[in-house]
Amino acid sequence: AAKTFPGNRPTNSFLYPKLTPRALGTLIALYEHKIFTQGVVWNINSFDQIGVELGKQLAKAILPELTSDAPVTAHDASTNGLINAYKQMRT
Repeated sequence: AAKTFPGNRPTNSFLYPKLTPRALGTLIALYEHKIFTQGVVWNINSFDQIGVELGKQLAKAILPELTSDAPVTAHDASTNGLINAYKQMRT
């Protein structure tokens, strides 16, 4: 069970037309605070290596889709929408 993402969990998605130092710093601070606070509230180790490694593996599977020109339809509607919105913004 430690190596699965069951889905149906809330997420935050931020799409910026241009990445600036301020936007990047804001995002990093936001996520550091969010992850730390969730760990304290839920009494879990938010920075466990097993979860980090699984996230890396899942991200590697999506990376080729970010560089292709074809619309993405292989994922759930939310993921497809985010990937396709990113692709439109990068052109």
